[in-house]
Amino acid sequence: MMLACDFFHVDCALTLQHLYVLFVLEVGTRYVHILGVTPNPDGAWTLQQARNLLMDRGERADRFRFLIRDRGGQFTAAFDAVLADAGITACKIPPRSPRANAYAERFVGTVRAELTDRMLFAGERHLRRTLDSYARHYNERRPHRALQLQPPRSDRPVVDLTLERIRRRPVLGDLISEYERAA
Repeated sequence: MMLACDFFHVDCALTLQHLYVLFVLEVGTRYVHILGVTPNPDGAWTLQQARNLLMDRGERADRFRFLIRDRGGQFTAAFDAVLADAGITACKIPPRSPRANAYAERFVGTVRAELTDRMLFAGERHLRRTLDSYARHYNERRPHRALQLQPPRSDRPVVDLTLERIRRRPVLGDLISEYERAA
């Protein structure tokens, strides 16, 4: 299996901070991991996030063979070495070619369109809480075309909603709507 990772940035309205979000996307399942938020994504911070990811994945980290990433200075040789120790080869995309990391770029476009372009964030803590909630929605409820309109890891059985009454549930203060069968 393959992973794709990248950063995207968010500007905070009250603190006027420029915050960077590091995420990793499991390409086959479209499952996203928000690794961290920081105002200064240096090599040491990014390295620690890679270690955290591998510890959190545990035995499941063995399933992954490749990680696609850009050539940003935050991704150091130590970052690649930590991944190599886990059996994951870091593949750098060519310079100035974001299409080579299309899965990560698509997630950035999605999170911008559905969340960050629609909200004002008070600070880092507010952004973290909102991203955690969005990641839960993205991984457990949001339909994905590549997965036949199923979420990456849903705990609900697949039902034919054309035969049932539908109930709407707002998420993130009515920014996103989730739909399910009415009881």
